[in-house]
Amino acid sequence: MTQPALADSLRIATYNTELARKGPGLLLRDITGGKDAQVDAVLAVLVHAQADIVVLQGFDYDLTGAALTAFAKALGAKGLTYPHQFALRPNTGMPTGLDMDGDGRLGGPRDAQGYGTFSGQGGMAILSRYPVAREAVRDFSGLLWADLPGATLPRSDAGPFPSAQAQAAQRLSTTGHWVVPIDIPDMGRITLLTYHATPPVFDSPEDRNGLRNADETRFWQVYLDGAFGPAPTDRFVLLGDANLDPDAGDGRRATMRQLLGDPRLTDTAPTSAGAAAAGDATDTADWDDPTPGNLRADYALPSADWTIIGSGVLWPDPTDPLAETVATASRHRLVWVDLTR
Repeated sequence: MTQPALADSLRIATYNTELARKGPGLLLRDITGGKDAQVDAVLAVLVHAQADIVVLQGFDYDLTGAALTAFAKALGAKGLTYPHQFALRPNTGMPTGLDMDGDGRLGGPRDAQGYGTFSGQGGMAILSRYPVAREAVRDFSGLLWADLPGATLPRSDAGPFPSAQAQAAQRLSTTGHWVVPIDIPDMGRITLLTYHATPPVFDSPEDRNGLRNADETRFWQVYLDGAFGPAPTDRFVLLGDANLDPDAGDGRRATMRQLLGDPRLTDTAPTSAGAAAAGDATDTADWDDPTPGNLRADYALPSADWTIIGSGVLWPDPTDPLAETVATASRHRLVWVDLTR
């Protein structure tokens, strides 16, 4: 993995760490304990990547940011300093008091706004060398699914699925949709558009998860069209875990193809030696075969005005000494892009 070629370039990355734990406080325990193999592996991957800004998924949220602070401190001890950390409460694990999955029971992890056994499980976070313009952040995580223009909500023979009451309360975001400006010295303000969508599986015939996954991705084109007020027209990067491959696997693949073909974005279609050795060089997730199999699930899509120096997926060839560490860290691989003006 090469370092950015120019002094005024910017490396931006997205990485589903899969560090979600089974209960609140456990991730903080594992980070500060210094003996967790997965935490150590994720730290090693990030140190190897040397991103200027990285968006994390699968990272448990807590109100005081204790886990994220401890994680940044652990990276700092390894020479990678991120003085700016950012996270908002995700929809994962947020109680609704309703039967949101139609199983006739209340209080299960699928009855939360986004799947989770506790509030904040598997949230998102940003680590940055540069300051986040917090006063300008826009959080669309509270947007109701039904309020997305053109929303396709699930139905059964009996009507809205699982119920009209549930659909009236259901947020679009499984985890979150954030618009996060970051101020870069000598470059100006850039904007991250980031999210983590539900997997389009674990579903009933009504395809609730598949429909929601597609609309979570489609949100960004609706947003860029101006449906929710002014949107950036340049200097932005859309990135995160879409859980949607444009060509393979479950889900409404045409939605991802439409996003990747949007002229406002650049799809560098990054590849890796590890993915190529496993089958498809553009895959970013190493899932069980044959189902779902390896897929392209994670994306870093710069706006069309950037000059792109390079991009890639941190998935080494199986013979590389780093390969075992990468596999221990997460089934997802870090995706990065190097940009300049």
